[in-house]
Order: sequence, then C-alpha cells, then structure tokens
Amino acid sequence: MTKEKTEKTKKKGKRKNRWRRARHRVVKSLVYLLSPLCKLWYGAKVERMKRPGKRPYLLLSNHQTAFDQFFVGMVYLGPVYYVASEDLFSNGFVSRMLEWAVRPIPIRKQTTDVRAVMTCLKVAKEGGTIAISPEGNRTYSGRTEHINPAIGGLVKLLRLPVAFIRIEGGYGVQPRWADNVRKGRMRVYVSRVMEPEEYRALSEEEIAAIIQKELYVDDLAIKGDFKSKKSAEYMDRAYYVCPDCGLSTFHAEDEHITCQNCGKTWRYLPDRTFDRGPFRNTREWYDYQTNYVNSLDLLQREDELLYEEHASMKEVILYKNKLPIAEDATLRLYGGRLEVSFGEEKRVFSFRGTSAFTVLGRNKLNVYFEGKVFQFKGDKHFNAVKYVQLFYRFQNLLKGDEHGKFLGL
Repeated sequence: MTKEKTEKTKKKGKRKNRWRRARHRVVKSLVYLLSPLCKLWYGAKVERMKRPGKRPYLLLSNHQTAFDQFFVGMVYLGPVYYVASEDLFSNGFVSRMLEWAVRPIPIRKQTTDVRAVMTCLKVAKEGGTIAISPEGNRTYSGRTEHINPAIGGLVKLLRLPVAFIRIEGGYGVQPRWADNVRKGRMRVYVSRVMEPEEYRALSEEEIAAIIQKELYVDDLAIKGDFKSKKSAEYMDRAYYVCPDCGLSTFHAEDEHITCQNCGKTWRYLPDRTFDRGPFRNTREWYDYQTNYVNSLDLLQREDELLYEEHASMKEVILYKNKLPIAEDATLRLYGGRLEVSFGEEKRVFSFRGTSAFTVLGRNKLNVYFEGKVFQFKGDKHFNAVKYVQLFYRFQNLLKGDEHGKFLGL
C-alpha cells in the first residue's frame, strides 16, 4: 500500500470514529422547528444565548421537567451532545434511532463512569458542545438538589467555557411526580458564562461550589399560580411519610392526597401550597420526609417488613435492551433488603451486597446488584423514592455515617 493510500485510510478511519456528525446539525434544525409548540405547551419563555460564537461550550443546567433537554437546545442553537442515563440506550430500536439522530453521551447512574468522562473529552476535542444536568435527577422537592462534587473535576478536564442555564417555574408547570402539564409560566435563560481563565486556578471543590450556587433554584419561592384540576394526581409517587403515622402509603387523585393509614387528606392549591398544615408546601414535606428517614435505625430493623406491593421486573442489558422476567412480581421491602417473588422463584437483594438503587423517570426503580441491573415498574401510583432513600439510609449507617444526609436523590 502506498503512503498516499495509507494516509487516506487513516483519515477515513478518523472520520468514521468521530462522535460529531454533520447530520446532527440537520436533526437539531428540524427539532428546533417544534420549539414554538413546546414553548406554548409549557408556557416557557426561553432566552437565547447571547453571542455564543462558533466555539463549543459546556452547558450546565438544573433539572425540573421531562423536556429540559429541549429547552437547553433552544438556548444554544447549534448541535448539543447531552449526557444521558444508560436507560435511554437500553430500549432496542428506539435507542439506536436516538443514537443515530443526536448521539447522546451515555452515563451509568450512581457510579463513577470513566467511559462517560472519556467520551465527553473526545466530544470536546472535536469541537462539540456538551450539556449536563449535574443533579443527575429531576427535582422532587422543587429546588436544586444534590450535585456531585466530581463535576468540578470534569470542568477542569474539559477546559470549555461554562454556560449556566437556569430553569425556573418548571416544577410548577410539571412536577416530577405528575403526568399532566399545568397552566403557568416558566423561564429558561443563561445566568452566567464562566471562561476557562476564570476557573483555571480554582480547585475542583471551589468550582463545584460555584456550580451549586449558579444552578440553585427554589421553585416554590417563585410567585405565580399553576392551575390544574389534577394538581395533586400521582403526588404519592414522591411522598410516603405521614406527619401522624410515620412510614405510610398515600393515594393522590385530582386535587387531593390522602394517607391510607389515618385518612388525613390535603388539597394541593394552584399557588403550590396545601390547604392545611403542618406543611405549607411540598418542599417542607420533602424535608420532613428525608429528616424522618435519617432518624431511622435501619440496622436494628433489618428484618422488619416495611412495604409490600407489586411491579413488573426486567433485567436491563446495558446499551442493548430489556429482558422481561416477571409481569407481576411481589416486592417486599425490609429495613435491610428487598425480596422479589414471582411464581416459585424468590430473589433477595440484600442492602449489604447491592451497589445502588435509583429512580428513573417519574417512578421506575433500578437496582444494581452483582454486576447486573434490574428494573421494576409498578402501577401509576408506584413510589420508587422510598426504596432509594431507605437503601441509602441503610448504607450511611453501614459506613458508620449515622449523620449522613444524602439519600440518593
């Protein structure tokens, strides 16, 4: 083979291995045509990024609605490569189509994913703009929640200008626990652009602190009404601690949420407050719930049955598909383990041997156990939050960190 042919082969190989493709710009332009409908549906005011130029950026945003990626894409007009949960890549043909069209960057939740970091570095070197929601989860409380400090290290590694995108009002328009969209107003805009020269001398911890500050939004402090005849529907996906009963089960329908143990009922109003105490809003309830869980000594209640319910069960073959295991499995949540029964079979996921529990979407539950991933999906009222928070409380106690506050979300 001649030297000229060798060079051509190398160039062809490099083009083939590039993450960025010309079609991504075409797809982005076509999707952008739908932006007026999206803005109208969500009542969103999206402010475009001023003078972004042709250089790539790292776009960091808080996470409130299921459509946040579209709002971020409206702020920055060029192609954007979103860092997305591995679950998006495990849906067979649909996942392959998404990869072809926009090629998001896969990341494994609740783990340190070196491959995701290397992919981000590759995209940045190719001149691509990357978008990340550092929370890793849509907020259940209405405010920006836990941000992994490791994001500071990624910023330093990529050496890109950082645009902070604030999403406000999204929790009012579409809370994570809800299916419907309410009539209200939201705003999406760039609060600040931080150049590499500004953070070059800063530590990773200092950068993480800036990110936390710039992306912090308390949606319940924003005035305005968000109207819906089903304002409280499916709120039971997020709340499982009653101020009178402790650990409990709720049923939320239309404008009301009711404790199934004591019968106490609250009405959720358009201004995002409750019609009665002790909580003024969902943020106060969420804080009470996490504080309550952080007061439990689950090591002493390891064999106590806390909840029993039904859900389908699948094994997630990462980056491929999902294999059905049981359509109707019985889930028994104890203080220190999850037992799953179907037919004559029973599987036990001990909290001592499980690496992670996480919530996907509104109320799907993933369990990471012995190198495998299992996904559980219950009915519309299934509460996956309690599994995650009780698991992480057990983990904190197991590590001797009885005052640890982080519960996985």
